[in-house]
Amino acid sequence: MDFFVLGKLLAGLVLLVVGAEGLVNGASFLAASLGISPLVIGLTIVAYGTSSPEMAVAIQSSFTGQADIALGNIVGSNIFNVLVILGLSALAMPLIVAQQLIRLEVPIMIGISLLTLLFGFDGLINRSDGVILVIGGIIYTIFLIVKGSKQPSEEKEYEKYTVLEDISVFQWMKNLGLMLGGTGLLILGSRWLVESSTSIALTIGVSELVIGLTIVAVGTSLPELATSVMATLKGERDIAVGNVIGSNIFNISAVLGIGAMVSPQGIPVSNAAIGFDLPVMIAITISCLPIFLTGNVIDRWEGLLFVSYYIAYTTYLILRSTGHDSLHIFSNIMLLVVIPLTVLTLTIVTVNSLWKQR
Repeated sequence: MDFFVLGKLLAGLVLLVVGAEGLVNGASFLAASLGISPLVIGLTIVAYGTSSPEMAVAIQSSFTGQADIALGNIVGSNIFNVLVILGLSALAMPLIVAQQLIRLEVPIMIGISLLTLLFGFDGLINRSDGVILVIGGIIYTIFLIVKGSKQPSEEKEYEKYTVLEDISVFQWMKNLGLMLGGTGLLILGSRWLVESSTSIALTIGVSELVIGLTIVAVGTSLPELATSVMATLKGERDIAVGNVIGSNIFNISAVLGIGAMVSPQGIPVSNAAIGFDLPVMIAITISCLPIFLTGNVIDRWEGLLFVSYYIAYTTYLILRSTGHDSLHIFSNIMLLVVIPLTVLTLTIVTVNSLWKQR
C-alpha cells in the first residue's frame, strides 16, 4: 500500500479531530458570551459540533460523486457511537441516563433511523428526502432552544458553559479565530480523508461503503469518543450518553439531509446497506431503550455487550467484503445463538427492572 496515501489518511483524521475541537470550543465560548443558556449550548453546539467531521466528509464526498462514503460514514458513525463510545464509557464507569433522553431523544433517534431506511427503499435518498430530514432537524433544534430557555439547566455537565459577561475584544477575536480555523481544518481534513480512503478501497478491492462504515466512521467519531470518555472519567457521566444520542440525531437529520441536498444525483443506497447495515443501525438504536430502562443506568456488563457486538459487526464486514469461506458459519452462529440469547437476556433484565420500579 502507498505510504503517502496512508499518511494522508492519518493526517486527514488528525485535522478533523483538531478542527472539531477548535470549532466546538470557539462556538461554545461565543454562545455563552451572548447569553445562550448552558443547556442549549450542551445539547446543540457541543453535540452537533462533535459531528462536524461527519458533516465535512458528507459534503465533500457528495460533491465529488463518492456518496457511498457519505452514507457509510453516517451509518457507521451512528453504530460506532452507541456500541463503542457508550460501551467504553460504561466499562470505565456505569453511565447515568437522564429521563429526558428515554422519553424524547431516544424515540426521536429510533424514528429518524426508521425514516432513513424508508427513504432508501427505492435505492436513493434524493433531495426532497434530504429537505425533509433537514427540516426535522431544524424543528428539533428549535424545540431544544425553546425548552432550554424555559428550563435553565443546572446539570453538572454544562457547568463549564456558564453564561459569560464582560468579554474583551481579544477574547472575541480569539474564539472567532478558533471557529474559522477549525472550519478550515475540517474542510482540508475531510478532503484528504475522502481522497485517501477512496484510493485504499480501490487498492485492496473493498467497496467505498465498507471503507465509510469502518475507517472513515471511526475517524470522524473520534471527537465524540474523546468527549464522552473524558466526561465519564471526570464524573460527568450523563453527558457521555447525551452527546452520543444528540450526535446520532444530528448525523441523520443534518449530515445525511444536507449531503442528499448538495449531491447532484442524491445519495445512492445499495442493497447491502438496505439489507444489512441500515437494519443493524436501527436494531442498535432500538436496543438502547431496554438497556437505558434498566435502572436508568448503563452497567459495565452492558458496556461489554456493546463493545463485543461492534467487534462482531466489524468482523462480519471484513468477512463479507473479502468473501471469506467462514462467513456462512459466522453468520449462523450470530443469528441462531448470540443474537437470540442477547434478546432473551435483555428482555428478562428489562421486565425485572420495570417490575421493581412498579
